[in-house]
Amino acid sequence: MQIEQLKQLVLDVLADMKARDVTVMDVRGKTVVTDFMIVASGTSDRHVKALAETVAFRAKDAGEPPLGIEGVKEGEWALVDLNSLVVHIMLPKVRDFYNLERLWSAPPPVASQAMVHHL
Repeated sequence: MQIEQLKQLVLDVLADMKARDVTVMDVRGKTVVTDFMIVASGTSDRHVKALAETVAFRAKDAGEPPLGIEGVKEGEWALVDLNSLVVHIMLPKVRDFYNLERLWSAPPPVASQAMVHHL
């Protein structure tokens, strides 16, 4: 499955299940871990769990089994790792606290000349 198809599948699941404030971030060049991150909010811990489980199930059904699923048991912040796409589903208070959008939109740090000289 192409990344664009996988991204659309995840976005469709999140929309169908009424996830809130869905954001897609292109993080290519900022990390080697993944190419895209999708961040969404759930309205309760049960909603967060259901969203993450359904994303994982639908991705697996489409031939893209998750590399890992974290946080579903607690339901405050669930992560579904689909390799080139990582999905973060959080309660609004957790999302506000960690503010992943700000973190991943910041420009990469630039090493100063003094640091480069000592490396």
